Amino acid sequence: MSEILEKAISACQEHPLAFCKFIAANDVGATGAHQSGIYIPKSAYRILFDVAGHKGENKDSFVKIKWQDDFETESRFIWYGKGTRSEYRITRFGRGFPFLKDKYMGDLFVLVKVNKEDYLAFIISSDEEIEGFLAAFGMSPSDTNALIKTDKSADVKISLEELFLQYVSRLETDFPATYEIAKASREIYIKIKKGKILNSADKALIQWLDIEYQLFRAIENDRYRDRIAKPFETVDELIRCANTLLNRRKSRAGRSLEHHLAAMFTHYTLSYTAQAKTEGNKKPDFIFPSEEAYHDLSFESSGLTFLGAKTTCKDRWRQILNEADRIEEKHLFTLQQGISKNQLAEMYSHKVTLVVPKDYISSFPKEFKERIFSLEYFIQMVKAKNT
Repeated sequence: MSEILEKAISACQEHPLAFCKFIAANDVGATGAHQSGIYIPKSAYRILFDVAGHKGENKDSFVKIKWQDDFETESRFIWYGKGTRSEYRITRFGRGFPFLKDKYMGDLFVLVKVNKEDYLAFIISSDEEIEGFLAAFGMSPSDTNALIKTDKSADVKISLEELFLQYVSRLETDFPATYEIAKASREIYIKIKKGKILNSADKALIQWLDIEYQLFRAIENDRYRDRIAKPFETVDELIRCANTLLNRRKSRAGRSLEHHLAAMFTHYTLSYTAQAKTEGNKKPDFIFPSEEAYHDLSFESSGLTFLGAKTTCKDRWRQILNEADRIEEKHLFTLQQGISKNQLAEMYSHKVTLVVPKDYISSFPKEFKERIFSLEYFIQMVKAKNT
């Protein structure tokens, strides 16, 4: 764990208000719009102001932000409520400020409120460290662009909480497998939706992930409540317990995405093989229509589709390049929000096409938005190819 990652996690744990988001095209001025500064969603206004902004008025405040535990900026929090605008921004970073440049798109921005005038900010860059930060709080990339809460139990609606408690009370194992938790979260989704058919694959996937996150935390709290209430006898015992929790969180985040995608493809009656074996015993996440078709050389390669799944992909996208030699164009599903122009150009030069939840497409540079697929578009493409 790097020093910056360690400090970012500690700061979020020590102070009551913290926020994180992926740096998007909108933040660095790569969308073609005239807005400037880091965009903060309305749902997270409390990281900036005590009271929400109102339509018809602008308001601002000036604060000191210490970046990477290194240098400070005299920055401005502003609510734009006049005219057609209705948004919060952080502006005024000073000449030579490094982080609002294209190459930082897709990095994780963490903002921590120390008091009304003083803030801490961290930029976390690598996939491994981003996932380490998210795992520290039991989050997935879909939980970003929001306030960070170390205990979300207070935010769970009563109906959901009851369903979670029912599930936990029926458990016969110490901790269910990731597949079982993912399946249970979809069953809970069906109950709260009263059995309604999915009307958006993209929205449903995000909701599945959100419910699963809350269910996982409910199980975690139930299983470890008694252990955490007692003092640890040694530092080694504390570290072993912490590592068990952290490793389970990291493992869940990646595997649950694959399980939910598989369930979505089954719902839409797509033919596929998950973890198919290809050359050199490689195991791509999904091959459409099947592993058998892939190994049948009489089956036209143009009828095959490859999909990798990675929660974040700034560094790891290259891992999919040699996982299926017969399929030249690779598709990669990710929950990453925003990637730099240079990285996207490199991806496309290697014939890698991104697939992301539809609402996330706006976080990418304008030059690439039309080349990024939503999950629904990808599903329809595969259906058309294999019917």
